[in-house]
Amino acid sequence: MSVRTARPTVAELRAATQPASIFARNSGEHWAGRLYIRRLSPYLTRLLLHTPLTPNGVTWLMIADGLIAAAVLTLPGVIPVIGAVLLIQLQILLDCSDGELARWLDRKSPVGIYLDRVGHWLTETALPIALGIRADGGWDSLGGWTTLGCLAAVLQLLIKGWGALVTVARAESGKPPAEDTVAVASPRAGGLRAVRRALSFAPFFRVFVAMELTLLALVAEIVGATRFLVVALVAIGAVTAAGRLVAVLASSRLR
Repeated sequence: MSVRTARPTVAELRAATQPASIFARNSGEHWAGRLYIRRLSPYLTRLLLHTPLTPNGVTWLMIADGLIAAAVLTLPGVIPVIGAVLLIQLQILLDCSDGELARWLDRKSPVGIYLDRVGHWLTETALPIALGIRADGGWDSLGGWTTLGCLAAVLQLLIKGWGALVTVARAESGKPPAEDTVAVASPRAGGLRAVRRALSFAPFFRVFVAMELTLLALVAEIVGATRFLVVALVAIGAVTAAGRLVAVLASSRLR
């Protein structure tokens, strides 16, 4: 059966669009994708095959969904936070389906990869700012907490940027992309490797990932600790940005 068949079964979609390489990547698959969203995404992908949407069109929906989630998070009360959590769940589902659609239709392209990265960068930048606005009491009372949210957003951009610049540096020096494996990402020095292993059991650096951040925002709203969470994001962001830069320089990713 051709991969361009318009009416595949879910089993056929899963076999053709979820290769083992997706799950083998060191940093490419979110735990929610592994746990349950990849089980659901072929059903959405199958529905999308019957629409005019292209893979890049689905990615644009993913981008819009993330920005809407951030906008909803600025609203007062627990219901908007629950809404933001659910919207981010949908974003991850769309993020899975756009790639599956591209693989099934054989429409993989640099544009699609670029838009995918744009979506994650925009969402994970907007969410800390939204949390700061929320901590200030909304759009009518922007102040110091919004400023801290913006600072947290800048720090998470640095964290993401240190990693993205590895690809740029290798390309400009004529080297192929680094393998996305634990061995390549691990520091070469034994002491730093031990620290990295220890921190892997408490991955506080993942607080900026959209899923984790919205779940933490929900907990913070329930216990009345939204402002504490904003401060924590700034502190964790500062430590993680410095640590990520050291980790990149100490690993084999630039070798």
